[in-house]
Amino acid sequence: MNRFVFYLGIFSIFVLLGAHCIAAQNPLVMDQFTADPTARVFEGKIYVYPSHDIPASPGRGRANWFVMEDYHVFSSENLTDWTDHGVILTQTGVPWLQRESFDMWAPDCVFKNGKYYFYFPTGGRIGVAIADKPYGPFKPEEQPIDGARGIDPCVFIDKDGTSYLYYSMNAIFVARLKDNMVELDSEVQRIPNLPTEGLVEGPFVFERNGIYYLTYPHEVGGAERLEYATGSNPLGPFEQKGVIMDKSASDCWTNHHSIVEYKGRWYLFYHDKDLSPDFDKNRSIKADYLFFNEDGTIQKVLPTHRGVGISSALKEIQIDRYSAISPEKVSVAFVNAEQKRDGWKAVMKDRNASVQYNKVDFGEEKLSAVNVNALSSTGGSIEIHIDRIDGPLVAQVEIANNTDWNVFNAKLSQSPAGVHDLFVILKDAKNVEIDWIKFE
Repeated sequence: MNRFVFYLGIFSIFVLLGAHCIAAQNPLVMDQFTADPTARVFEGKIYVYPSHDIPASPGRGRANWFVMEDYHVFSSENLTDWTDHGVILTQTGVPWLQRESFDMWAPDCVFKNGKYYFYFPTGGRIGVAIADKPYGPFKPEEQPIDGARGIDPCVFIDKDGTSYLYYSMNAIFVARLKDNMVELDSEVQRIPNLPTEGLVEGPFVFERNGIYYLTYPHEVGGAERLEYATGSNPLGPFEQKGVIMDKSASDCWTNHHSIVEYKGRWYLFYHDKDLSPDFDKNRSIKADYLFFNEDGTIQKVLPTHRGVGISSALKEIQIDRYSAISPEKVSVAFVNAEQKRDGWKAVMKDRNASVQYNKVDFGEEKLSAVNVNALSSTGGSIEIHIDRIDGPLVAQVEIANNTDWNVFNAKLSQSPAGVHDLFVILKDAKNVEIDWIKFE
């Protein structure tokens, strides 16, 4: 059997059997390391195509560096519940790649002519894989795109149907694509009027209200921030406008992103090192809301734990992914420092400590109780309010003195309906740690 047909069959099995669901805030994916998220809207859903960081091991990549050998794709309708459709392409499935390079950097995917075209960089070239569905199975072309040498491709399809390929190699380059989406239709040109240094990673291009936005990571002072330029044509000229997101407070060296409109709202997808705070070559994808000013300029995005989407009251609400806290009285730590993928906990350190968690959907059916997974060296009482910190009281939960995680239950004083912001307040204790809250 041809090995590429074999891989295609394997990917089909992944698509049919390997998909599983993830409920997430920021970061969006907890069971693996992900980076460089390109978000696209296909078939009424958000699909995210990230790169995939894996820890180096003997024979698999270079120690203390990025190690990337395959791609997954994730989808969501509500930006809260994500489906992992499994592996869609591996380096061993690329027919023109002659070695295991472990450099499958930031990808992209677009839809045209009834097909999905997945663009990926590896081995210093840019390849294309094609599928009938946004989650695959993807079949890679026999050869990379002739004339395109670089990393982090972005493909933009203009309103007139013309397609453009952008990529990076210490500068940003652009060329038109032929209608077959796998060949260049013009000479490659370097985009001028951009920073002359620090353009390590690739761009993301989109159009809004007749303005073409060229957005890109720019390394400044040892780490990347997200910047943008605008123009009236996909080929430019572009004028630098400003910063979309500052360098990460975590000192993550890289950031790479995409910007998408979905159901009338705009979102920035990006990455940080949340699940690997001491090693920024194992990263995690995130998302936050993005807003424009009336003149089309972009408001700076402040990264959050809460992220986007609406959380169900009937599922575990990770209040450590907060919208706001009383910072002098609340901190966040890993539940298990040795197993960081178990997530975080909110450590409430004194009375009147508070955590705000926005956009919880209580549904329309009457709820009767709340469960709180907590531990405390002192024991104490927490109150749960909605809408405001002094808003309607939903429940008061007594947390017993305990040194192991336990679920504490309390009846609701009222049953909210619809979507509300949640406020959790420590009333009469010195130390209560909360993993999650869940209503029933």
